[in-house]
Amino acid sequence: MKFAPALRAMANERRLQILEWLRDPRKHFREQADGDLVEDGVCGLLIAEKLGVSAPTVSEHMRVLTAAKLVRAKRIKQWTMYKRNETAIAAIKRSIQNGL
Repeated sequence: MKFAPALRAMANERRLQILEWLRDPRKHFREQADGDLVEDGVCGLLIAEKLGVSAPTVSEHMRVLTAAKLVRAKRIKQWTMYKRNETAIAAIKRSIQNGL
């Protein structure tokens, strides 16, 4: 796994905040019309709403997180749902603990 994209993605406070919220989506987001918050992920519009930014801004943050493999994107109808990639996050944590 390449870690540079993940480290760059985590160098942004807003992206770190998104990752934290996605750890416990039921606690941090209201219910959504389509898809389950835990099983399917959180709609990008709910993330934008919580961050207080526009949809294009959150799309860019999520593009970076997805490219770094820290989150997975899933389409449901016209929405994109985002969920943490716990396997990739655990691998990055191990690498950091082991001195990369």
